[in-house]
Amino acid sequence: MSIPTTAYKETADFISSKTTLKPELGIILGSGLGALGDKLEEACFIPYSEIPHFVSSTAPGHKGRIVIGKLGGKTILCMQGRVHYYEGYTMQQITYPVRVMKKLGIQSLILTNACGGLNPDFSPGDLMLIKDHINFMGQNPLIGPNDEQFGVRFPDMTRVYTRELADIARKAAADQGIGLREGVYISYSGPSFETPAEIKLFQLFGADVVGMSTVPEAIVASHCGIKLLALSCVTNLAAGILDVPLSGEEVIEVADRVSEKFIKLITEIIKRI
Repeated sequence: MSIPTTAYKETADFISSKTTLKPELGIILGSGLGALGDKLEEACFIPYSEIPHFVSSTAPGHKGRIVIGKLGGKTILCMQGRVHYYEGYTMQQITYPVRVMKKLGIQSLILTNACGGLNPDFSPGDLMLIKDHINFMGQNPLIGPNDEQFGVRFPDMTRVYTRELADIARKAAADQGIGLREGVYISYSGPSFETPAEIKLFQLFGADVVGMSTVPEAIVASHCGIKLLALSCVTNLAAGILDVPLSGEEVIEVADRVSEKFIKLITEIIKRI
């Protein structure tokens, strides 16, 4: 599905009409991590259902609205919940908000997610800085006609995640006494959880965590020239590592439990950007 080039401006103009604030940084919040959006001051709330060309989130733990407000001395556009490929949307639809952020003048983006741990040294509740990713979704959001207003036909993916922002995150975590793992995120389409055999394969690939989001937005952000930081919350150990069944409820429960630590870290990072 190709999105008309005029749509992005229409959406950006609509969002701008709802507030006098001019966001300088974007955040997309993953499953169970939406509490950060409630911390913004002078906040304006815009449900996805009201925004032209947006699609609605159907995933549990996603409020499905934009919050524009202030946090850590910055004006933030925060997405309380994302849409996923497994919800039946196209790659262009799920990454549409990233291009709208570019139209709004946002220069830096923080992506967050809840994920499963592949690295045996990781535990539920750990936070991880994404250093690189593997796209195992079988799709790429840049397939189709290239929109030259955002980037080139064949963008380089050597440095998707901005080193300067990663350094800020490391220092912020250290100063706050928050443990911050680092590793590779592999994306899987879902919505079924992975099989133990697939998990073994992903470990052989060198992935440390697995999830059902983030990579499409990261690719589009890189294509647009947006500086990018990505953080994962490990909510469970992946299939076959422990002899226990996996559930979406566990993902939300653990994300809720670590939300205070997560908010503390994100707020400190924002102050330093």
